[in-house]
Amino acid sequence: MTKKDAPPRWDRKMQQRLARGEAAALGELYDRFAFLVHGLAHRVLDDERAADGITREVFIHLWEHPEAYDPKQGPLRSWVATLTHRLAVQRLRATETAALAEGGHGSSEDLELKVRHASVAARADYIVQSMPAPLRAALERAYFQRRDYRQTATDLGITEDEARRRLRLGLQLLATAHDADAPPGYGGAA
Repeated sequence: MTKKDAPPRWDRKMQQRLARGEAAALGELYDRFAFLVHGLAHRVLDDERAADGITREVFIHLWEHPEAYDPKQGPLRSWVATLTHRLAVQRLRATETAALAEGGHGSSEDLELKVRHASVAARADYIVQSMPAPLRAALERAYFQRRDYRQTATDLGITEDEARRRLRLGLQLLATAHDADAPPGYGGAA
């Protein structure tokens, strides 16, 4: 492994601290990733209480199984997102399958379509949250504030060419949300 390919030092240290049972490490991990975990779970499940439950499950898993994360396989952030996605999709499938068994409307194909849509939405959220701040700021102005590239350039104090470049790159990244069922860096789909 070259220095360029080495996992971030913080990720390695965090995994080691969790393995030693340092409660403060879990607190730091929670502070850093709770918003990501809850947001992804909520996006998949569309249920606040269920997202709270998945958030608890993810951090319990991290505390009880710190060895499950291998820093050589990629960033801790991506691994946490993978775990969150997997647990949320499992919960969604279980909930929807139970509803179908109780005579609910729909079919297993409807369930898989719902899982696919939830996964794409979660991937888009993950992409936006992971974007560098300048790209995210440009997209937020264009989308939420309905600003064009000229207005975005003025708002951000950048050139119009730079605003167009940021918007184009941000949209290209978002377009990849449909390319797979899970956020970038995820070890696998649902």
